[in-house]
Amino acid sequence: MSNYLFDEFQGVTPAKWKQKIQVDLKGADYNDTLLWKTEEGVTVKPFYTKEDRTNTKVNTPNKGFAICQSINIENEEKANLFAIDSIQRGANAVEFKAKKEFDYKTLLKGIDPQKTLLYFTFSFLSSEFIKELASFINSDNCFFNIDIIGNLASSGNWYSNLKNDHTQLEEITKTTKNAICVDTSIYQNAGATIVQQLAYTLAHANEYLNHFGGSAAKNIHFNFSVGSNYFFEIAKLRAFRVLWNALLKEYNTEATAHIFAQPSLRNKTLYDYNVNMLRTTSECMSAILGGANTLANSSYDKIFHQPNEFGERISRNQLLILQQESELAEAQNIANGAYYIETITQQLAQKTLEVFKLIEKGGGFLKQLKEGVIQRKIKESADKEQQLFDSGELVLLGTNKIQNENDKMKNDLEVSPFLKIRNEKTLIQPIIQKRLAEKLEQERLQNE
Repeated sequence: MSNYLFDEFQGVTPAKWKQKIQVDLKGADYNDTLLWKTEEGVTVKPFYTKEDRTNTKVNTPNKGFAICQSINIENEEKANLFAIDSIQRGANAVEFKAKKEFDYKTLLKGIDPQKTLLYFTFSFLSSEFIKELASFINSDNCFFNIDIIGNLASSGNWYSNLKNDHTQLEEITKTTKNAICVDTSIYQNAGATIVQQLAYTLAHANEYLNHFGGSAAKNIHFNFSVGSNYFFEIAKLRAFRVLWNALLKEYNTEATAHIFAQPSLRNKTLYDYNVNMLRTTSECMSAILGGANTLANSSYDKIFHQPNEFGERISRNQLLILQQESELAEAQNIANGAYYIETITQQLAQKTLEVFKLIEKGGGFLKQLKEGVIQRKIKESADKEQQLFDSGELVLLGTNKIQNENDKMKNDLEVSPFLKIRNEKTLIQPIIQKRLAEKLEQERLQNE
């Protein structure tokens, strides 16, 4: 093929682009006018070229992403029927959420764990029960979301106490694969910046590595919540894989991070709730392009409705559309080589490493959690974000901008969409997870 056409055009260097922009600014300063810094301290430029590529290698899954249906276990037979129906309608992963021990034989009847990824999220810790469940399933496709440090962070207490929790987790990990979860959604839903989320996740996981040794890395998996900052959330997941690999090198081991992702709850709204579908679609796309292994979408009415067939079907179909119609089935490596995404991935990784080193220098994640340092840092970031929302600089359409005054919600609340204050004694100050729109929504409900 002749290169004549392409030879007619000369390449333009970044310096020439910047010079052209400077002329068009008519005296205004390039740095002050067009460069902006995020809350994470990442500098965003108006244009990117191939010179910005970092060629950072990100080990993302090659088999595409799994579509997960989350199910609360209230009744084993009903949960089983719901799971089978979801699988028949396109899900190839199921997350079961349990508040107490359950009849796992009834729950899993007719479900093939060799073909379906299974996730179990527990609100309790019982080593004997979990070992029995793992033995019954007997599959590498099963993940147990056991996070004793995450429970301490979110509730303020251990399940029992530090010694007993660690002893039970040690018993579980002796015979059970994929038994340690690092639940990073706590930090995102509480209002932490992306850099804080990544640094706390890395330090959180490092506590398990310190306790169990580097070989435990293959037993650890991660739960992430994904926010609405589209490109930055793509970069967040990619940056984490880079950081995880770097940390494991210090332990002379290797393990590919298994990432379970779901949309954030922090930006979801009670009023004009259909907009939540747009938010979750964008967030799921970020998770896919960021390289998540499994996605569990949230229904548009989750914050105020009991789980229902329509909402769950719509949320599942959103993922099926992204996978099948939008042809993102195996899109985890699409971001490779993207100038902008590679640049912010590198910046996020660098800034995260700085915070991580400070945490380790300060005695480690658990020590700083007990001292309240982590909680204070997250609250500072959350308060800044809340101020931006309250002032209207951070916009949630239909809630703090372009409100529908005829929208009435008081009679539609099946569950409370607001933070519940618990009057119980805690060992440490828990990390408070709260939606941005709560105060405004409460005021509107009072005026209905």
